[in-house]
Amino acid sequence: MTDDEGAARASVARDRLLRTASALFYAEGVRAVGVDRVVGEASVTRATFYRHFPGKDDLVVAYLEATDRAVREQVGDPPRERAAAVAWLRALTGELGRRVCGPGFRGCPFINAAAEYPDPGSTVRGAVREHRRWLESSVAAAFAAADHPDPAAAARRWMTLRDGAMVGGYLEDPAAASVTFADGLSDLIAQS
Repeated sequence: MTDDEGAARASVARDRLLRTASALFYAEGVRAVGVDRVVGEASVTRATFYRHFPGKDDLVVAYLEATDRAVREQVGDPPRERAAAVAWLRALTGELGRRVCGPGFRGCPFINAAAEYPDPGSTVRGAVREHRRWLESSVAAAFAAADHPDPAAAARRWMTLRDGAMVGGYLEDPAAASVTFADGLSDLIAQS
C-alpha cells in the first residue's frame, strides 16, 4: 500500500468516526455517548480511534469544529452593501427559524456541548467560544453594513434572541420561537 492509499484509508476511518460521533452527540448528548459506542457504530477499532483522536474530548472538539465549518460555509461572509446586509440578516435568521421548527431539532450543538462542559477553560468550551465569536462578529459586520447605530450591541441582542430561539424551539413551541426570533430581528433592523 502506498502512503497515499494509507492516508486515504485513514481519512475514511476518521471521517466515519466523526460522522458517527456527530450524529450520536447531537441526538443523545456528548456525555451520554461513550467512545466504545462511537467505535462500534463507526465499525472501526479502538486503535483506529486513538490514532485519530487522543481522547474523547478531542473527538468532541473535532465534531464542533466540523459543525462550525459547515455553518461558516452555509452562512458565508456578510455583504457590505446596506440592502444586501439586511437581506443576509433576514436569510440567516429565517434559516435558523426553519431549523428550530425542523424534524429532529435538538437545540444548538454548541449550547448543548457547553452545557455538558462546565469548565470555561476546557478545549470544548474553547471551540464553542470560537464559533460564537465568529457568528457574533459576522452579524455585527452585517448590522454595521446596514447602518445600525450600534452594530455590536445589535449583534449581542441578535445572539441572545438566537440562543433563546434555539432553546425555546427545542423545549417549548418551535413556531413561536421562530416567529419571536424573526420579530426581534425586525425590531433591530428598524433601528437602522
